[in-house]
Amino acid sequence: MHAFSRPFPGSSPRPFPGSSPRPSRRSLLALAATAPLTVAPLAATPAAAASDVVVGGARLVADGVQVDGGGALPRKLTARAWLLADQDSGEVLAAYRAHLRVAPASTLKMLFADTLLGRFERTERYAVTEADLAGIPSGSSLVGVRAGVTYTVEQLWQGVFLRSGNDAVQVLARMNGGVAKTVAEMQARAVDLQALDTRVVSPDGYDHDGQLSSAYDLALFARHGLRDADFRAYCGTRAARFPAGNGKTFRIENTDRLLSGTYGVTPYPGLIGVKNGFTSNAGNTFTGAATRAGRTLVVTVLHPKSGHNAVYEETAALLDWGFVQGSSARAVGTLVEALSEGGTRAAGSSAGKTPHAGAQASSAEGGGPDGWGVLGGAAGAVALLTGGTYALRRRRRRTGEAPPAS
Repeated sequence: MHAFSRPFPGSSPRPFPGSSPRPSRRSLLALAATAPLTVAPLAATPAAAASDVVVGGARLVADGVQVDGGGALPRKLTARAWLLADQDSGEVLAAYRAHLRVAPASTLKMLFADTLLGRFERTERYAVTEADLAGIPSGSSLVGVRAGVTYTVEQLWQGVFLRSGNDAVQVLARMNGGVAKTVAEMQARAVDLQALDTRVVSPDGYDHDGQLSSAYDLALFARHGLRDADFRAYCGTRAARFPAGNGKTFRIENTDRLLSGTYGVTPYPGLIGVKNGFTSNAGNTFTGAATRAGRTLVVTVLHPKSGHNAVYEETAALLDWGFVQGSSARAVGTLVEALSEGGTRAAGSSAGKTPHAGAQASSAEGGGPDGWGVLGGAAGAVALLTGGTYALRRRRRRTGEAPPAS
């Protein structure tokens, strides 16, 4: 496991040693047209980098708690980073270190779902093989997928959302053409969403060097995911029956304690999801959303200092503040729209620039084992340039619009 590397207050982020500006979109197209499509892990380099990219507003990269009106915030907010926003308008009501880059744990599965949910019909059936389950990192959370058993796509997604099953993630990734392809598509989707703090190394969020995201990016994933009916239904499911083989099933329950009300946590009224996570590197992470009196808020809380329930307690406190005092708060930033859905590229950003000014990393970058890494070379260029296809596919699925003839 990896030790934390906390940034010092007021310290300046350091650029990648030996880094150079990334090629332009035109040069990427030329590269993609001439180079073979190969998969390779990225070289290990420090993850922090400086640029003039600011996504969501300048206050979100400023030091300290960012809030404007609305009364005093909850006491005892111990998280390394957090953000509270309005789901519909995208207005950020309050934030602390919104763009701090840290290990996300299983909250990254929101991006996995946002990328792949539209690929397969819920009723599609798949017979799992031993090869499908090979290479899952030791110590992963598992739902209990077994070789030789046939599952529906719906059951596999229940395994992802309810039990955070890395085995279910890997099977869906294999169905999608492999782990490396899925990682590249997730990274492209993150770029399309303007989630520029995020670097994907594995599709499940498990600890790998260089796997990073931020409170801001995770809120983006939740906000866009919740617009999809399937995403919303899965993350709000409290319990389901999961195949055990030989015609038998067993009960699985959602590990989101604010939803299920387990381990001493009181269920939060109006909670509609979204995803929790924990690893020894990331600590406890959580992104949640709740509705009250017709208003929906989304909140991300990353690595509180104490207690396994602190991530839920601090989430509930921020939601309470948002529904009461937050109604009079003025926005300190905004959750931007996806580029493929008409969003405006963030001020100062370009396809070739590194993440936000002020961003710091908590671990070093590097490729994961057994192919759990990102695409490099021409393959990466192709993935980035095709990121816009995801939102178009999802809009067609939501609206019933027919895809173009092939």
